[in-house]
Amino acid sequence: MLVLAFDTATAAVSVALYEWTPGEGVRSRAVAEEAGTRKHTELLVPAVAAVLAEAGAVPADLSAIAVGAGPGPYTGLRVGLVTARAMGEALKIPVHGVCTLDVIAWASARQAPFAVATDARRKEVYWARYASAAERTTAPAVGPAADVLAGAEGGLPVIGEGAALYPDVLGTSGLGPEPLLPSAAALAEVAIARLAGRKGPDLLPPEPLYLRRPDAKEPGPRKKVMPA
Repeated sequence: MLVLAFDTATAAVSVALYEWTPGEGVRSRAVAEEAGTRKHTELLVPAVAAVLAEAGAVPADLSAIAVGAGPGPYTGLRVGLVTARAMGEALKIPVHGVCTLDVIAWASARQAPFAVATDARRKEVYWARYASAAERTTAPAVGPAADVLAGAEGGLPVIGEGAALYPDVLGTSGLGPEPLLPSAAALAEVAIARLAGRKGPDLLPPEPLYLRRPDAKEPGPRKKVMPA
């Protein structure tokens, strides 16, 4: 099974191609990462092409696509999901969404309770709490950084870009905030684990987890102008 994975839910574009062979395990075929960018539209498709070329594969070789479903900003998240659905329809292969917070949690490999927080802009974070890297205990949410630890007796370690942005609120555990951003490598591992019947975060429909309305709004009806 050859799985193409990519995530555009943060200020990064991450693409990976992973192969799973029953009895032989999982191996990485190619990875491309571009952090600190907002050019998701310009970078995603070339990155997918580069990863396939590096692995000596073509789109027809793919068995499934895994895509980050957010939560994340409207524009970047939409780029990844639309691309994944279009490729899946063209190739007639399944497309699976994975919560982006779950991808960061999985990459941490932590076995004790913690939280993940990413940048939601507007001085807010997207966040969720976890019992372990493979088990989320709260639904994804958006709000002030203080919400992440509200009611958590004794506090929790917090990882992700949100922890790095608000260390005065979330950086109280003494542990580093890494990993900061979702990686397509971890996304591919999550998808393969679940498709192989192993424990891990849930696979979702390839639909966006926005959690709040986009900034852009449709214009309302024009106001009537009365003659003087």
